Amino acid sequence: MKALKSVAALDDFGRTRLSKSFFMRDFLYSEIANLHGIPNIPDDPELAIAAGTRLCTELLEPLQDVFGRISIRSAYRSPAVNGFGCEQQKAGKTGYSCASNEANYAGHIWDRRDAEGRMGATACIVIPSFADRYEAGADWREMAWWIHDHLPYSAMYFFPKRAAFNLTWREEPARVISSYINPKGCLTKPGMANHSGSHAEWYAGLVASLR
Repeated sequence: MKALKSVAALDDFGRTRLSKSFFMRDFLYSEIANLHGIPNIPDDPELAIAAGTRLCTELLEPLQDVFGRISIRSAYRSPAVNGFGCEQQKAGKTGYSCASNEANYAGHIWDRRDAEGRMGATACIVIPSFADRYEAGADWREMAWWIHDHLPYSAMYFFPKRAAFNLTWREEPARVISSYINPKGCLTKPGMANHSGSHAEWYAGLVASLR
């Protein structure tokens, strides 16, 4: 696919179907891009499509099939958008929660491979049915452990507002869960005693409660 240098080309790109329910356009919205007029357009559309397809087919569609509609909060970021956000973050400005471009390759920056050459993609999502349950007092770890036991994720990072979380698909997945919600920090990673085996006691009844 050629570089996206016209409205027609960007329109066609946005119509690219990544999975049963999701199109590329669903992942291109960015508050930073809109506010500051920075194009949120990939330099390598084919890699962005390939990574996004795996994210959608292997993680987002299975989640939506079980828990209902998924809302995309933040997903693809161009290097220009993410780099600007990172600089604002370093300057102490609020609302610019962006790590460095290098840290986001094969993460929010779908059209760059990471330092190990792995393809990947991240989306920050809210599951409305679970957000209601969380705001009524449920533990965020219910969802974290369900995904850990059922889906081939690489990383998850949970946030306090509506139990939104970054969900990453990546080649050679890391299988790490972290959170800004108490208990904060790393919930699990390879080598920790809680990493293997079933965690069904955490999410017993979860699926039935959200249907």
